[in-house]
Amino acid sequence: MRLRHPKAPSGPRARSATAWETARARAAAAPALAPVRLALAEARGTVLAAPVSARSDLPACDTAAMDGYAVAGPGPWRVTGRVLPGRGGTASLAPGEAAEIGTGAVVPLGAGAVLAYEQAVRAGDEVSGLAEPGRHIRRRGEECAAGTEVLPAGTVLTPAALGLAASLGNDAVTVRPRPRVAALVTGEEIVDSGPSAPGRTRDAVGPLLPGLVDWAGGTLTEPVRVPDHRAALSAALATAAAGADVVTVCGASSKGPADHLRAVLADAGADLLVEGVACRPGHPQLLARLPDGPLVVGLPGNPYAALAAGLTLLVPALAAQTGRVHRPEYARLAGVEAAHPSDTRLVPVRRTPEGVVPAGHDRPALLWGAALADALAVIPPGAPAGEVELLPLPR
Repeated sequence: MRLRHPKAPSGPRARSATAWETARARAAAAPALAPVRLALAEARGTVLAAPVSARSDLPACDTAAMDGYAVAGPGPWRVTGRVLPGRGGTASLAPGEAAEIGTGAVVPLGAGAVLAYEQAVRAGDEVSGLAEPGRHIRRRGEECAAGTEVLPAGTVLTPAALGLAASLGNDAVTVRPRPRVAALVTGEEIVDSGPSAPGRTRDAVGPLLPGLVDWAGGTLTEPVRVPDHRAALSAALATAAAGADVVTVCGASSKGPADHLRAVLADAGADLLVEGVACRPGHPQLLARLPDGPLVVGLPGNPYAALAAGLTLLVPALAAQTGRVHRPEYARLAGVEAAHPSDTRLVPVRRTPEGVVPAGHDRPALLWGAALADALAVIPPGAPAGEVELLPLPR
């Protein structure tokens, strides 16, 4: 694949912007949130901060694995009772005796096998058939013994993981909580419904954020609209910071006359960790930490640029706070795509048998390409042909 090199940028951004990999690493260095204990019903999607172990044997006693007859000794057998799951029944069997039994019921003492209905022949109180020793009996602890660690710290609690924890006697788990994310959407030209019009732009970042934050492991509060005034942004940021682990500010991170985020952060004494990123799209993004407060992630106002910046700074920060482990994915980039001489490109791509191919429609203000894509390909500056890292997209 031959790479085309667009004209190099000039001006302050080219000299001061943080390299994309460095920016992502700084976001991923956010400290993890303190562990909390949550009931299983509240823990879906969180990450374990401590292992989960079996609190009891599974099964807790010898149980029937099939519906049929628990039998003792050689047959034929005289049926002396019935044992059902969760109920009492025949406590023990002598040789030559049997008890009708349901799947999951406690196997009576003395029973050596369960004769399944399908293999049994019953005549009155007598049952006969071929019962192999130990057949259809789940022995105590054979699935999992008490004390066995089944889920290590760092595991994302999927529905299956929660079911496993419950089946082994756990009612609660120790996890990293979901970060609380507050969103401030700036821009007096932004409208929430209908089409764009002269002087009015339909908001796309507001609808994008909830799914992005949820997918990354956070909980987003209702986005707050903020006019393009320094005092208004300062007040809104102070209010949002009081109850959040991360504040994301959309549309005020550039250096235009209506972009006040840098000045507001300076007034607040924030530590500026990233000021502009050498990537396309999404270069006017920033990362800061307020004194004794949350992280602040500044996202560009253009929708696709905001998504690219969110995957660069917001998602890695939330992953670090929740204890998620980043596992890079790579694929071969098929076809011709431009590498920039100094900026990392984030290109929407689709998976094919030959590798990933650009989805197209990747202008900063348009989410069309991202909506068609399976991932964003990371094309480093001046990259040769070959494999590229893939940034997964929320679904």
